[in-house]
Amino acid sequence: MVTDPQQACFEAGIKFGSLYHQFAGTPVSPDSTRSLETAIADSIENQPHCAAVTVDIDDEAVAADIAHENGYTELSGHLMEVEMRIEYEAVTVRTRMEMEDGYPLMKLVAVEAGGGETETADHDANEETADHGASENTVDHDANGADDADDTDSVVADTEP
Repeated sequence: MVTDPQQACFEAGIKFGSLYHQFAGTPVSPDSTRSLETAIADSIENQPHCAAVTVDIDDEAVAADIAHENGYTELSGHLMEVEMRIEYEAVTVRTRMEMEDGYPLMKLVAVEAGGGETETADHDANEETADHGASENTVDHDANGADDADDTDSVVADTEP
């Protein structure tokens, strides 16, 4: 039988898969990053068990990627960082997508059981997400669309969901 933590991790993988493959290739310009961040977060939060999504699209990287006179580029993993909080039964899973060696990796950050237990990886215990020119207008909503002020430093795991 699948455990609640395993199911919660599976749910996180589903959300990341749909987020990345639904929005990769979307036209984006420095003028549209905020609205695209909101659209991505809002759409993924419609899925079951998705409590919060934070999307940061790097305005400077978007501008640098524009290679023609039409003023936009295509959204890809190197242009954004994403964090999600999945809640399944009494388990909370925290995940992050960030670039590693030129590839956008979806990482399991923490699995928090209902009794307050938190499982995190020992790897990179002091690592914090670096600011790569991302907007200060971070979109972070809870499942009801309200702003979520839950900013926590987490440990990054070496696994992909």
